Amino acid sequence: MAGFTHRLASLDDLDALREVMRRSIATLQTGFLTSAQVRVSHSVMGLDTQLIKDGTYFVIECEGRIAGCGGWSWRSTLYGGDDSMVSREPDALDPAIDAARIRAMYTDPDFARQGVGRLVMRLCEEAAVRAGFGKATMMATMAGVPLYEACGYVQVDPVMSAPVDGVRVPLVRMEKVLT
Repeated sequence: MAGFTHRLASLDDLDALREVMRRSIATLQTGFLTSAQVRVSHSVMGLDTQLIKDGTYFVIECEGRIAGCGGWSWRSTLYGGDDSMVSREPDALDPAIDAARIRAMYTDPDFARQGVGRLVMRLCEEAAVRAGFGKATMMATMAGVPLYEACGYVQVDPVMSAPVDGVRVPLVRMEKVLT
């Protein structure tokens, strides 16, 4: 992971983050989904700006370029962005009984398989533990499952997104004990 730096995202990063997300979905999902599912993924996934406002969304950079991004949340929303069709639930979680949410992880295709995702996971998990959470959960894309399993997450529930133009995107809820 030499050469990577990290920081919290700001609202000034939104355009650049959305471009990384667009490229990530269009490129990295192709080996796991049909072309129709990749197209629909842009409606299912995305950035929830509440994560940036909460100070729980990380940007990974390499020589001034965004290599990836991702965050965690102490709110009940599991996935979906500002412009996605997924409803969001901003209620606070109880760290004593609830799992922190790992959210909106994306790697720029130019930086895939270079440790960006693992770095984001480590940052998110460490922050969640500092906030008192003992476990984490996420809604994973098929392309993300291998990374998350390598990071110790287990598959819990397979899910199909709500249909967009008759097309559903396969997802899987995953969990990990953090303590």
